[in-house]
Amino acid sequence: MENSSDTSETSYSLPSLLCQENEACFGEEEQDQYMNLDPCLFSQSEDEYIQSLVKREVKSFISSDNFSITNQSWLKRARLDSIKWVLNTRAFFGFQYRTAYLCVAYFDLFLSRRSIDKEKFWAIRLLSVACLSLAAKMEELRVPNLSEFPVEGFYFDNKVIRRMEFMVLETLEWKMLSITPFDFIPCFINKFCGESKSKELISRTMELLLAITREINLMDHRPSVIAAAAVLAAFDGQLTRKTMDYKMSLISLWGSRENEHIFSCYSLLQEIEMGKSKTTRLPISPNLSLSDTLSSIDVDEGSCTSAVGNKRRFIYNDSDEVCQSAKICHR
Repeated sequence: MENSSDTSETSYSLPSLLCQENEACFGEEEQDQYMNLDPCLFSQSEDEYIQSLVKREVKSFISSDNFSITNQSWLKRARLDSIKWVLNTRAFFGFQYRTAYLCVAYFDLFLSRRSIDKEKFWAIRLLSVACLSLAAKMEELRVPNLSEFPVEGFYFDNKVIRRMEFMVLETLEWKMLSITPFDFIPCFINKFCGESKSKELISRTMELLLAITREINLMDHRPSVIAAAAVLAAFDGQLTRKTMDYKMSLISLWGSRENEHIFSCYSLLQEIEMGKSKTTRLPISPNLSLSDTLSSIDVDEGSCTSAVGNKRRFIYNDSDEVCQSAKICHR
């Protein structure tokens, strides 16, 4: 039987088993991934591959008919602030674009199932950190320690973030392998753009996918619809409706409803390109982080099951656990 010292020498943490990559090359590698992916490598035709993705998408997609963000201005502002933080943090760590998009998808899906009390911006930031950490664990080769995530004025104990991660996992029913628009990029570029496939086209498509997260709730449109709009907008931002109808007819699974959603997203991306989007011009208070109000919080797990409409409330213990702004939380 091995002694304790031998055991410690042969035990490994997950990060120690992961490949250490140069983060500066992640963006180019992500473009190469979509350049080189061929559905035929998986013994499927392109149409069969798209059909399999759409079937998975339909099973996991949840519409946001009663999504609270649409009716709460403070939550709209907080969401925009969170997305800004996610995108900045993505760039800081060199994460893939897909990771940032997946984080926002987790964020929107969580809020479609749980409500957050008004003006609790600190809860939104904690949710953002947890969602990005989980998305990184799903997509990245190297996942930063929780203490490495820049929280800009907040001081969240690592234990608190882990408990928030667990709440997200429970709320999303541990279904973290979500279909995203990034899964459709190679096939849609082949379908819509013919021989025009290039790294520049792929890069622009990925940029537009992140840009549209600021404008729409990701639960309002299926990933395939968002992907089609982004690919078409990256290919040509001045397509006529007739040309778009022709290109969309190349996907036999789509009907008039999907086509209308694609055209709506495409038009929105045109507005983004022209700088006319109202949402992107919405002023965001520099004090949204409320760093002088909260610095450490703890999850009150027992109180998270109370219902508000069809949602469960997202509740924290605001007494002693919501500590003074000067408190430093330890790992």
